[in-house]
Amino acid sequence: MAKTEAKARLYDAFAASGKALASGKRLELLDLLAQGERTVDALAKAAGLNLTTASAHLQALKQAGFVATRREGVRIHYRLSGPDVGELLALLRKVAERHQASVPPALDAYLGDDGAREVGHDELRSRAEAGEVVVLDVRPAEEYLAGHIPGALSIPVDELTERLDELPADTEVVVYCRGEYCVLAYDAVRLLTARGLRAVRLNDGMLEWRLADLPVASGI
Repeated sequence: MAKTEAKARLYDAFAASGKALASGKRLELLDLLAQGERTVDALAKAAGLNLTTASAHLQALKQAGFVATRREGVRIHYRLSGPDVGELLALLRKVAERHQASVPPALDAYLGDDGAREVGHDELRSRAEAGEVVVLDVRPAEEYLAGHIPGALSIPVDELTERLDELPADTEVVVYCRGEYCVLAYDAVRLLTARGLRAVRLNDGMLEWRLADLPVASGI
């Protein structure tokens, strides 16, 4: 009987982790934290939440061990508790896409079709090293500063229209953002293509780049 009870406690402990992830907004917060450490205020703003709701979601994630914190004065900064949390997020999304019928149509409705060719990590690195492409990071500036593909140019997607003259007209642009399911790169490619530039997309984004243990630069 003791073994049966111990097994039940073990599986209940596993289930507690699953319960902590059973919220779309919590998964979105993990996605944001995969880009780098952030304050509660910044996370709430990026996720479209009020402070009270964001704090409650973050506390649930902290209790499950998925995020860690540090205090700086009155500000609390959150971060993923380890790279394995990013791996879990990436795997959860891929498994859902493959096995849950509602995911592909929701994905199509969200990302849309930009008609762009996708490139992988190896092609991006070889062509960037050869000077054949410009690598463009269209995430918010704070995410770029926290970590980006070495040599990438930072132009947040909401600034792209005003800063098009920073991109060479005769060089192909490889666009990336947070991850495989990030709409920012799709929006950027549509905009660049409409303005007559040649643009392709990285087939995933910064989350997967980090998980592949590829070089990451920080700062400007």
